[in-house]
Amino acid sequence: MRWPVSVKGVVWVGERVVLAYNARKQWELPGGRLDPNESLEQCLAREIREETALDAAVGPLVGAYVFDAIPQKRVVVLAFGCAASADALPRASDEHSEVALFDPDELDALVVPERYRDAIAHWSPAEAGQLLKQ
Repeated sequence: MRWPVSVKGVVWVGERVVLAYNARKQWELPGGRLDPNESLEQCLAREIREETALDAAVGPLVGAYVFDAIPQKRVVVLAFGCAASADALPRASDEHSEVALFDPDELDALVVPERYRDAIAHWSPAEAGQLLKQ
């Protein structure tokens, strides 16, 4: 059995993380599937730009999960730490009804898959700031 692979980004914009609201009524990390001949990092930068209009730097792998996107549909998710300029403002594409920035203390009140919460916990705003300086 082959499972699809999806790359996702924990994108910090200053001290706030980017989340996109999906059709499953959940907040998720931006990202998606690879195009032919595309690296993981190229894919993620493209997907973040398409879904949020942000130009993000892609950093290290911060999580790898098997995710049940919907019943009977398992996906391998690779989450990378990312960063965008602190003054950047995301905009939603047609793929999500909303894209927003959240302070870490706001996440408890949101419906966010646990694996995405894990990835967020493994990539800090300070690490994202260092990524932008490279």
